[in-house]
Amino acid sequence: MKERDWKSVFADLRKKIYAPTYLLMGEEPFFIDVIADQIEKRVLDETEKEFNQTILYGRDTDVPTLISIARRYPMMANHHVVIVKEAHMLKNIEELEPYIRKPVSSTVLVLCHKYKSIPKNRTFVKAFYDNKGVVMESKKMYDNQIPGWIADTVKNHGYRIDNKATQLLADHLGNDLGKIINELKKVYISLQKGGEITPQLIEKNIGISKDFNVFELQNALTQKDSFKAFQIVKYFADNPKSNPIMMTMAVLYTYFSRILVYHRLKDKNEKSVASELRMSPFFVKDLQRAASKYSEPKVFAIMSLLREYDVRSKGVDNQSASHGELFKEMIYKILN
Repeated sequence: MKERDWKSVFADLRKKIYAPTYLLMGEEPFFIDVIADQIEKRVLDETEKEFNQTILYGRDTDVPTLISIARRYPMMANHHVVIVKEAHMLKNIEELEPYIRKPVSSTVLVLCHKYKSIPKNRTFVKAFYDNKGVVMESKKMYDNQIPGWIADTVKNHGYRIDNKATQLLADHLGNDLGKIINELKKVYISLQKGGEITPQLIEKNIGISKDFNVFELQNALTQKDSFKAFQIVKYFADNPKSNPIMMTMAVLYTYFSRILVYHRLKDKNEKSVASELRMSPFFVKDLQRAASKYSEPKVFAIMSLLREYDVRSKGVDNQSASHGELFKEMIYKILN
């Protein structure tokens, strides 16, 4: 069996196609939780779960106990479901290999091995492939993949979201998929199916300001609007918990990195730029405007500034300046 992605595993579960063993592993816990939750909810009905579903935690069990439980046969049901959460904390997990090679066909054993992967060349992992098991590696998404993922997620839930709102969420919440989902749920409550998520709704339901956020700071820098830029910086300085300087500088570094790449592209057609930089064509014009205001040498200088102030914000060569003061100083130098 080949390694599977979460979408194909999810699709099988909806069709009630179950494997005897699942190894869900990787840095991104969100997709591991999605699949484990689906198995927990779908394989057995509520009357079957009491005797036929066992939830274990890696830190609280051991391999012999797990094998003993997995070998049980279901009572008045077709399946016995055993889910091991925090399987990365299960000692000597690879000693499960004999069971993985000869699993009980009526048992659905799920190992949730979060935050890291087991090397695929290990015989333990190969045992899943060799015996009709499922191996799913859940990888962290890159920052430039997050807006598209947000848009797809919102669409799959029966709503719409405009481009500005999508970027606002991506810039403010980063690649914490679980957090993004939780914040979106707050917005869904106030919308009818088919409704559109806008920056105004995000401000009202999530608390991310539609006017004072890193997305608007990028726009102010693109337009070289000093007044607006310093208004936003002051807001950030007054609200440091919701606008940490290090997160903002990371977003700005990505932004100016894209401008640098744009300068070096031979084909500056909007579609080509969007494809090369893996971004929505909606934002290419903003990038083009920024490139017209910031030359390639200036972008190099700005990226050096961002690295310098990132280090200073962590206390290096900085004895007394607050994060707000450092931020104001950095933005001044970017604009001048």
